[in-house]
Amino acid sequence: MKILQYMDKDRVQLGVLDHDMVYPIDFNGDMLDFITLSPGATKKGTPLSPEMIDYAPAITRPSKIVCVGLNYLDHIKESHGKAPERPILFSKFTTSLVGHNKEIIWDTGITKKVDFEAELAVIIGRKTRNCPAKDVMDKIFGYTCSNDVSARDLQFGDGQWVRGKSLDTFCPLGPWIVTTDELKEPDSLYIKCSLNELLMQDSNTGLMLFKIADLISYISCNFTLLPGDVILTGTPHGVGTFREPSIYMKNGDRVTVEIEGIGALTNFCKTTL
Repeated sequence: MKILQYMDKDRVQLGVLDHDMVYPIDFNGDMLDFITLSPGATKKGTPLSPEMIDYAPAITRPSKIVCVGLNYLDHIKESHGKAPERPILFSKFTTSLVGHNKEIIWDTGITKKVDFEAELAVIIGRKTRNCPAKDVMDKIFGYTCSNDVSARDLQFGDGQWVRGKSLDTFCPLGPWIVTTDELKEPDSLYIKCSLNELLMQDSNTGLMLFKIADLISYISCNFTLLPGDVILTGTPHGVGTFREPSIYMKNGDRVTVEIEGIGALTNFCKTTL
């Protein structure tokens, strides 16, 4: 199923996408509650057009957002990097989460080089610790689109990545989560990113250096993953900073991440002084 969070007045409501309509479900709680309690998704009320939805992030209260750097062979090549022997891990703060059709906002006094990174996000469904790769897929709740928005001047200037990756609104996530019963082959999906009308990234998750099962197994051997935790699995080639000349997002831009079998996550850029 495709399950999402949206705002109903001042509270989060869950819904399922079915035949291009969003149906509210009979559940009192948010996505993390749903993942933890594993209830059925019983439809209720009047279906809504997806265009009418005030989207919240696909999940709003993960205990952690774990990110992976240099995990696509084509991205390693464009960055003139060396393939890492083990996954490079960093984090984004939960305050960076934002939903579909929402604004990515940054202060130009803090950063002037804001880049896009299309990524497949994995949502953990069960507590996972020291998990062999062969058992990992049973621990996953589902998958969604993400944009690992990056302030390159902060990232490269700091010498570490967390600040440049974690500014507020720098982790768009959505528009919904596709559960594992519907998306069974995450290691072979087309992944794209468009900036306005220009296709910037066009690749396939099959080019991941560390596949999803191996990646989550490795992470779980270092720290415990909890239900609702988000894993951003890395970005393919085509990011703005390694282009000649570099291309960065600017005020008024529209950026869309599209992943086969999931859908399209769109956000709009806004700068402040």
